[in-house]
This record gives sequence, C-alpha cells and structure tokens, in this order.
Amino acid sequence: MKKSILYIIAASALMLTSCDDFLEKNPRDTFTNNPAFWSNSNLVESYANRFYAYYGGASNFYFNTLNDDQVNPSFSNWTFTNVPNTASAWSSRFTNIRRVNYLLDGLKSSTLPEATKKKFEAIGRMNRAYVYSELAKMYGDVQWESNVILDSKDSTQTKGPRTDQDIVMDSVLNDLNFAIANLASNTSDKTLWSKEMALAMKSEVCLYWGTYCKYRTAADNGKAADQTLAQKFLQESVSASEQLMNSGKFALNDWDVAGTYENAANPSKLYTIYNSLSLSANSEVIFYKHYEKDVLSHGLCDYTCGSTTQSGITKDAIDAFLFRDGKPKATTSLDKDDKAVKNVNGDYSISHFLKNKDRRLELLVDSVLAFKNHGWIRNEPSPDAALPAQMTSSTGYTVYKYDNPQMDMTYRTSTVGCYTDIPLYWYSVILLNYAEAKAELGTITQDDLNKSVNLLQRRAGLPDMTTSPEADPANNMGVSNLIWEIRRCRRCELMCDNNYRYWDLVRWHQMDKMDTNVNLNANLGANVSNVEDADKNADGYLKGTSATRSFSAKYYHYPVPTNDITLNSQIKQNPNWD
Repeated sequence: MKKSILYIIAASALMLTSCDDFLEKNPRDTFTNNPAFWSNSNLVESYANRFYAYYGGASNFYFNTLNDDQVNPSFSNWTFTNVPNTASAWSSRFTNIRRVNYLLDGLKSSTLPEATKKKFEAIGRMNRAYVYSELAKMYGDVQWESNVILDSKDSTQTKGPRTDQDIVMDSVLNDLNFAIANLASNTSDKTLWSKEMALAMKSEVCLYWGTYCKYRTAADNGKAADQTLAQKFLQESVSASEQLMNSGKFALNDWDVAGTYENAANPSKLYTIYNSLSLSANSEVIFYKHYEKDVLSHGLCDYTCGSTTQSGITKDAIDAFLFRDGKPKATTSLDKDDKAVKNVNGDYSISHFLKNKDRRLELLVDSVLAFKNHGWIRNEPSPDAALPAQMTSSTGYTVYKYDNPQMDMTYRTSTVGCYTDIPLYWYSVILLNYAEAKAELGTITQDDLNKSVNLLQRRAGLPDMTTSPEADPANNMGVSNLIWEIRRCRRCELMCDNNYRYWDLVRWHQMDKMDTNVNLNANLGANVSNVEDADKNADGYLKGTSATRSFSAKYYHYPVPTNDITLNSQIKQNPNWD
C-alpha cells in the first residue's frame, strides 16, 4: 500500500514537471525511448504507475455540485456556457492517451517475456479505455489514436475528422476485454491494477454507453438512438457485473450501529467506505486510493465538518429517499412531516423525520440543521478536541457521511490534512449496474433483484423491490415503475459520489432536471417554516440560492475548443454550440 502511495506521488511529480515537454518533443530529446528501456521490467512498471493519477480521489466526492442533489453556496452553473479557446477536459485527456500509447508502442520492440508484455499492454489498454470513455461522455465523437503521433503537422490522424463515438466505444470495449483477459486477479492490495478493477470499469462504462445509445436523440445529441448497440453494451455490462458478483470476492458492509448521532452519552459512529482510515480489508471495495497521515492527504473532512458553508443537499434529493415502508412521499402511511423542530439544546432537529426514512439518508446528512444565523457544531469530537467552529449549509442539510472524528483536530479540519481512504470502484455500484442493465434489457427477474438492489434495500432498512413496484406520482422521466425505482436506489446509494448524478442524467437524457427554473426543488433545502429569520419560500423551505440555471440541449456535450477547430478545419463543433 505504501508502495502505491509512492507511485502516485512520483507520478504526480512527473506529470507536473516533465510530461508536457516529454509529450510534445521528439522522445529522444527528453526520454530514452528505445528497446532497452521497454525491455526493463522495472522501468516499464514505473512508467505505467503514473497512470494511477488518472483516477482522481477525494475531489471526486461532494465537490461536484452540478446536479439536482446539492446547492453550491457560490452556485454551480453549466460546465461551459460559451465555447472556450482551450479546455483541459479535452487537451489533458489526449495528453494522457499519448502517454499510454508510448507504452503500447514501446512494448512492440520489447524483449520482455510475452506474459510480462501482455500484462503491461493490458494496463495500458485499460487506461486508454478509461480515458477515451471519459472523452466520449464529454464530447461525443473524438479522434481515436491507437499509436503515438510523432509528427502532428503531417499526420492525417491529427488533421482528419473526429472518429464516430460508437466506433470509439467499440474500441474501448476491445481494450477492456483485452485487459480483463490479461490482468491477474488481485484482491490482496486493492490500490493496484487488477482484473477485478477492469471488470468494474467495464460494468460501468458499458452501462453508460448502453443507456446513452438507448435514450439519445439526433436533435439533442447529434446522433439518433441505436437500440441494437444499446443492447450490446448493456449485455456486456451485465456480463462484467455477473463475473464480479459470482466471484465471491466482494460483499456489502453491514450497517449495524446503535444510538443516535446527537446523543453525547452514546456517541456511536458508523464507519463506511466513505470515511474509513483504511479500506485495505474492506469487502465492499474493488479499487481505492489510499491516503496516509503526513504523506498524502485531502480536505474532504474539513469541508464537511468545518466553518466553510457547505454545498447542502436539496429538497429534491431528500424527497427521493423512500420511507421505511418502502413507499414514496406521495403514498406512504408513515409520518412525513419534515419540519425542523427545536431540540433540548435549542437546535433545529429533523431526527423525527429521519427515523422514518431510508437509512442512507441518516448516513448522508446530520440530524440537526445548520444554516445562516443558526450554525451547529457536530457533536463528534476528535481525540484531542471538540470541533472548534459551527457548520452551516446552503440548504440547512449538512453532509455527514465523509467525516471521521478518529483524526486529531489538526488533520480533520485542514484542507490538506485528512487521510481517510477513498473508494474508486466498489461493489454496491456493480449491483446497481447489474440491476439497471437487466431492467433496460427487459430481462430482469425477481431473483435478479434479490441478488442485486435488494441487498442494498435491506441494508437501508427498506422492503424488497419487486418487478412490479407501485407507481410513484413523482416519476417524471417517462420510464417504467421498475426502472424509476432502480434509478431512485442508485441516486440514494451514490448521492454526492464520483459525479454519478450528473452523468446519470446525461445518459438517461434527463439533463432538464437540472433546470432550476423548472425544477424548483433543486434550489430549495430544509423545511424551516418554524424559523422566523430564515430565508425561505412561501411553503417554508430554505432557499439554497437565488441564482438559477436554465437548460439547453447543447449541454449534453461539451463544446470543442475553438483553437482545436482552428488548427484542424475537419473538426466540427458539437450540436447547438455553433
């Protein structure tokens, strides 16, 4: 594990200092790009280890607030509202592809044993697949580069048109299948490359592309739906998910904790994959990023327990969580009063509301609201001190699930001090992928539900989902009751995680749900009708922001940077951005 941390630090340093020169010049100017280098296993491994930095870490969680689940106090508008001259989302990923292709090209002249070369090729192709899948999500058609282009001025590859996105994704699938076939199984150190990681990536990538192909439109996405292609990718997602599910190597963590989160006499605390100091032995984790005290750290805990106003959870998101009887707000027979009430400490509590809701909600948010003029200090002291400052949130709902009071205060409340591990691929996502893909294919059975999302339902204290669930009047996506419920389960399970919500709305062709002029609840927060000085609407719900976000179909793809179109006249702008 420490070895993998050193890999990440070294890789990051290389990327910050030398990679731009390395990638833009003849490799012989700055890099010993010859058969001897690619025939040295240690050098090749060191080179490939820089790819770990492609996967991010703590910044993948909580901070991505362009969705209908959170309200950023500074407001999150669309990623691009105008066509930029340059964009790192475009250029940095092509740089990363070039890095991978150096490895793949170099292995062709290597004298390493065939099995060793195949292992490194598998690492390269898995990472190329990952980067291209990200590019295709963002931009649609992108130029496919299968080798290093040494002279971009004369290359037909760089001066040609973008490659059709479906052809790109077919190549991505080929790369992933090669990686799965040639990477060794590894669950002893889940910070390193493995067959299991490649399978998890395939499960996720293929679900995305399968549903995207099913729901896209020519008018909004520049390409009509393709049901044949959708079925192909959805079935590939099912296959990859099943291999992980049938392996017996992974299991959901139990959520068994007594007491309440406000009770100082019984300060029970549940540590999940989101707030643990070590995920090395966690059965739910497939691949993760390890952080270590005073070596490699992040600020996720500080931003969710300190004085910086939090990007709070929206009313729209809160309403998505079912009640304990398995029913939504419109049909539950349980008490659905979400109005905050003063507790014995004079704070505005929602404990009465949380006890009737999906357990995932009480792990996501605190049971006490915190907002302007009504801050609150979380009653979970560190070993050396209590939290020093009150929290506030844009919506009143503060995010609880990432905080860890096991760390001393200096580390816990530092923007560069937190050292909880961060999951990047984990088992609950695989179960969700499996159920959704099967439902979209129309082949899902009760047994399929029982071995996938119903494991999550039971952990959340909810009744099992059936293949014919009750209709929810809130279903505004034009899908079946079952697909609606599976999507709900995904939203509640993965809220604030890995930017899933944004990309789910893209692939489902539901980006209009982020239009806050239409979906008013995406800018509202907690019910503070009892609080006289709160900035609330006529129904008593806290206003998260006065800023608004209007939807346009052009946002389904990022705009191609102007400079790239100027350099290559065959590159055309994405739909509706001209």
